[in-house]
Amino acid sequence: MSTPSVLFVCVKNGGKSQVAAGLMREAAGDAIEVHSAGTTPGTAVNALSAESLLEVGVDLSGEQPKPIDPALLARMDYVITLGSEAQVDIVDGPTFENWDTDEPSERGIDGIERMRLVRDDIAARVDELVSRIG
Repeated sequence: MSTPSVLFVCVKNGGKSQVAAGLMREAAGDAIEVHSAGTTPGTAVNALSAESLLEVGVDLSGEQPKPIDPALLARMDYVITLGSEAQVDIVDGPTFENWDTDEPSERGIDGIERMRLVRDDIAARVDELVSRIG
């Protein structure tokens, strides 16, 4: 039996998809192959995203935004888009899901507090996915 695989995608691959991938690696270890990518990758991981993960013991140092690799996309079991802005062409093979994550900035919450709320929302979704596929 092969290891289940997940690709998390957001637009810049600097925030939410990196958070999701980091949390899944922490939760699942080697039981699930985890990747992240962006539809229009930025130049760096969001510093507040990385800081919010360090608070829960997940280190994103060494991670860089990257584009979607079509070969990787095609061999994934799950492709999870985070937010409605990230549009990924559907290909045969993976199960596609969209997570419309909490957006605290719509409620006037910004900075590290915003990222903690985003992190916690994504963490709950990651835990559910790990229990479903791991």
